[in-house]
Amino acid sequence: MLLLRSLCFYIGQIISTLIFTPISLLAFPLKFETRYYLVTRWTVFNLWWLKVCCNIHYNIEGKENIPEQAGIVMCKHQSAWETLALQLIFIPQVWILKRELLQIPIYGWGLAAMQPIAIDRGSAIKSFRQIVEQGCERLKQSRWIIIFPEGTRVTPGNKGKYLPGGGLLAEKSGARITPVAHNAGYLWSRNSLLKKPGTITMVIGPVIETEGKKAASITREVEAWIEATVETLPDPSL
Repeated sequence: MLLLRSLCFYIGQIISTLIFTPISLLAFPLKFETRYYLVTRWTVFNLWWLKVCCNIHYNIEGKENIPEQAGIVMCKHQSAWETLALQLIFIPQVWILKRELLQIPIYGWGLAAMQPIAIDRGSAIKSFRQIVEQGCERLKQSRWIIIFPEGTRVTPGNKGKYLPGGGLLAEKSGARITPVAHNAGYLWSRNSLLKKPGTITMVIGPVIETEGKKAASITREVEAWIEATVETLPDPSL
């Protein structure tokens, strides 16, 4: 039954992607805020469809910690779920992604409409420079920068190396960081087709001030909060 429900979700996701990609292309001439609203209707649908097909709900704690001024969001990365949920919490936002994704016909063009920070992952130095330069530009435009500091998804109970890109951007821009922890990986894991029913908990932490701090210190502070918080979140599938 879990397999059938999961397959049903993916079918709906594929169909909705085919529908919304042309919409994002047609929205290209519109202002960014309008494009963002239209494209994230895909996100709204998929989170609803996930609830219908797989009985996956979510609860957000700490919304009062979200500052009025857009800044940097550094989030635990366990699944694809948080890439969806964050879009409806920090509005509007831009993502950091591989430059190659923008070269995919139609789909990549749709991504480009959201003005992401497209980095060259073949060169660490160049990618960090892109994050800082383009990140500072997006922050001046009052757009949230979403960063997954571990760089890739990790399974619950594990921790990846926290990369310095977010800390460097915070050091150079002086922007504050909003840390985010969750337990989505228990229900939507990185290497499994199956989606387990349950309620995901996402915790938005107190803002971390970065003015006058070095990137390494900022990264350690973010890592300490996220990992300590993740340890308090139980397996929601039990």
